Amino acid sequence: MPRLMPNTGPQRALAASNFIYTVGSGLYLTAGVLYFTEAVHLPAGQVGLGLGIAGLLALALGVAVGHLADRHGARGIHAATLVVQALATACFVLIDSFWPFVLAVCAAAAAKAAGIAARSPLIRHYGGDRPQEFRAYLRAVTNVGISLGAVLAGWVVQVGTLTAYQLMVVGNAVAFVLSAVILVVLPPVTPFPTAGGPRWIALRDRPYLVLTALDGIMAIQFKVLTVAIPLWIVGATTAPHWLISATMLTGTLIVVTFQVRASRNVDSPAAGANAYRRAGVAFLIACSLISLSAGIPTWAAAILLITAVVIHTIGELWHSAAGFETSFALAPQHATGQYLGVFGLGAGLAEALGPGLLITMCITWGRPGWYVAGAMFALTGLAAPPAVRWAQRHQHALQTQLAPTEKASTA
Repeated sequence: MPRLMPNTGPQRALAASNFIYTVGSGLYLTAGVLYFTEAVHLPAGQVGLGLGIAGLLALALGVAVGHLADRHGARGIHAATLVVQALATACFVLIDSFWPFVLAVCAAAAAKAAGIAARSPLIRHYGGDRPQEFRAYLRAVTNVGISLGAVLAGWVVQVGTLTAYQLMVVGNAVAFVLSAVILVVLPPVTPFPTAGGPRWIALRDRPYLVLTALDGIMAIQFKVLTVAIPLWIVGATTAPHWLISATMLTGTLIVVTFQVRASRNVDSPAAGANAYRRAGVAFLIACSLISLSAGIPTWAAAILLITAVVIHTIGELWHSAAGFETSFALAPQHATGQYLGVFGLGAGLAEALGPGLLITMCITWGRPGWYVAGAMFALTGLAAPPAVRWAQRHQHALQTQLAPTEKASTA
């Protein structure tokens, strides 16, 4: 298990804020779509379209807000995004048709993406000598919070009344407000002085953009456990349906227990590149085992699926650790928010496009599609080491160019 409390006061404040936020997020992730379809009575197709529009809008905002956090102070910007997300979420109780739904979910999704980018400079500033390891700790906390929120959402779904769903929405909004309030105890972070050159340097950093794209392709793996495996269990295997919950619980427990430990050994960009490669191999093995679970006895299918989930989650630990390390280590300190906002574009695209891609390959196509998905992850992992080395050379060249300017400004 990760340590219960971080070492410093600011780290504890960030962890507490993150925990309360993710309890609210767990409520929404588990029962949000059901609220719109069952309580508001929007057609499922309209809900999917609205969420897709919101996801695309969120992609565009993360980089800009990350840049604002770099220039004007990350604490205030991050707190503001939480308040906006709370207000947008509270508006869910007023939705009665498609366009108000689109406006509300767009505001909420944009604020969420902006908040992730604005939080990155805080993690880097207060994360100590190894902010990547502190980011891994926060991911473990996130899984605990989302799991607790999911349990509370289970009660909401079981009751199924409009009042229960509205209480869920209000509780979600309150969690976001409390998360923002906790940030008040953080000392403000003084922005780094701007360096010379173009303003949007992250968007001009081609090696970093390539690495973002590779991480985004590999981030599709997060939808294997939440989208592809449940549909595969129900439609292609004789495994009992309760195994869906068992696979989710297995993955969550492994992440909570081992994410920090896995990240400790990924302590350089080179180690991150190797972790990407190992993750790709693990995903290939897991996808192959999942494909073999069709058309065999129930007990054998269950064993294969649980084994595949364990191997897949080990790959997830490596993938997450690699992303934490490379995204921070290859980003200039004065532009952390902007760079991490760009890095989030890959995960955002995976969030938007991953479910449809996996359903097409693994569910519609069937068993061969699992091998194709696994090969996609493995090839992405193999491409990561040369991309990381390119990014390191580019970073070194930039530092060499900026050194004379920095010396002149301090003279």
